[in-house]
Order: sequence, then structure tokens, then C-alpha cells
Amino acid sequence: MLDNFITVGTQVLELFILIAVGFLCGKTKMLTEKAVKSITDIVLYIVCPCVIVQNFIRPYSSDMLGGLLTAASAALCIHIVSIVIAMLVFHDKIPEKNRVYRFALIFSNCGYMSLPMQQAILGSDGVFFGAVYIVIFNVVMWTFGVWLSSGDGKSVSAKKILLNPCIIGMAVGLVIFLMSIPIPEIISQPVTFLANLNTPLPMLVVGFYLSQTKILDAFRDGKGFVCVLFRLIVIPLLAFGGMMLCGIRGTVLITCVIAASAPAAAATTMFAAKFDNDAKLSVNLVTLSTLLSVITMPLIVGFAQTAGG
Repeated sequence: MLDNFITVGTQVLELFILIAVGFLCGKTKMLTEKAVKSITDIVLYIVCPCVIVQNFIRPYSSDMLGGLLTAASAALCIHIVSIVIAMLVFHDKIPEKNRVYRFALIFSNCGYMSLPMQQAILGSDGVFFGAVYIVIFNVVMWTFGVWLSSGDGKSVSAKKILLNPCIIGMAVGLVIFLMSIPIPEIISQPVTFLANLNTPLPMLVVGFYLSQTKILDAFRDGKGFVCVLFRLIVIPLLAFGGMMLCGIRGTVLITCVIAASAPAAAATTMFAAKFDNDAKLSVNLVTLSTLLSVITMPLIVGFAQTAGG
């Protein structure tokens, strides 16, 4: 049991060392806002799809397909439960704050923070199942998340959902996997090189944004702590308990717990800014949850590995 906690804690610490590098680069102006936006685009439009495709380059297996469908069902249920909890817990009188609290509770950083950890702890199978979690995340975020942030259902766009890079990557990967299409090394190797950027680049971006915030402000918000408590502890434990009751074990279980235990999504700030909600509050929630996740993620994931792995 102790070995599981140490292993997960080591992986999280390695990621936070990369975050610290990004933090220092931000403080010393080595990284700028413009550069980080370009890096973010590279990760979103190139690296993430390559990560997904890379891990789908494998022979077809009915067991893996079954696990994929199970992971998708679990991810959808986790998001639905999170939505219900968010709507019940937060009723701030200021709509611009209320929307941000709810968004941060519902949506985890299942791409930037989870995929690197799934790769480190579970290998390619973890990323294989983690990819479908990201697809569900994107579908829910670009439907319910847009409605929540805008207060207007007309803002929801099917085109944005279908053209999301991760969903396109998932579609390409599924075709390769289901048809067992052999991919020549001259193509697969560059895809692997690009996929390997998925750990360092996102962590540098997270570190940069942490360097641009007033960290002490994040610790002065009582409701923020409640939001982060649900995001980092309550939601992942409910996810773990629900999957255990449904008989889900092993890699699928740990993959979903890792995704559910990640801090508030970086998209919390993007959506707050886009729809004129409280952007400063969103930065504080992302900052607070990211900092505290260095403690909570090893505990939650280590516990899940011991009890259900």
C-alpha cells in the first residue's frame, strides 16, 4: 500500500518540478503571454491528437474495446454527478461568480494534468482509456459548459464539438484501432515524437499561469475552498465508490480516478473570460486547486490503486 502512495507521489512531484520550471520562466519573463498562447495552441491542435492516435496504434482487441466503452460510460456518469452537485452546492447571488464556482467544480484538468500521470503510472493503456474521458469532457464542456457560462443555449455549437482536435484525434485513432490498420514507422515515429511533448509543454503552461496570479488571494476565499474540496476530494471519491459498486476494476478504474481527481480545468479561466464572468476568481480557483492537488492526487490515486487496482 505504501509503495502505491510513494509511486503516485513521485509522479506528481515530477510533474510539479516541471510546473516550477514554468513558474520561474514566467517570473523571469523567459515565457510571455504570447509565447504561452502559441504553446497552448500547439498542445491543443497537434500534441493532444498525436497522444491519442499514438496510443490507438495497436491490434484490435474486444477486451480493450469493452474497457473503452466502460471508461466512456464512467466518464459521462462522473460529469453528470458533478453537475448535480455543483447546481446544488453553489447559489451565489452574483451570477458571474456562481457560474465560475460551478464550472470549476464540474470540469477537471483531465488533459494537461491527467494524461501525463496516466502515461507515467499506467502506460499506453492508461492513455488509451484516458483519451475517451477527454472526449466526454469536451462534449460536456462545449454543451453544458457553454450553456452554464453564457446562460444562453444558443451559444452551444455542434460544429465546435465535432471539430475539437481531441475528438478528431479520437475518431482517427478509433478507425486505426478497430480496423487494425498498420501504420508505417515513417509516420508513427513523428507522431510519437510529438506525443512525447504532452508532459513537459502543458506543465510549463500551468507554471506560467501560476506565476501570473496572486497566490495569497486564492487562499482567502471560503467558497473557493469548498469548491476545491469537492473538485479534489469529494468528486474523485464518489467516482471511485460508484465504479467499485459497478464492478469496475484495474486500469479503467485508476484512469478515471486520475482524471476525476485532477484540479480545476484551465478552461475555467478561458470560459470565464469569453463569457464575461469573474475571470480573477477563475484564476484563483485554478491556482488553489492546482497547488493543493500535489497533496490530494497522490492520496486519492494511491488509495484507488490499493483498494481497486
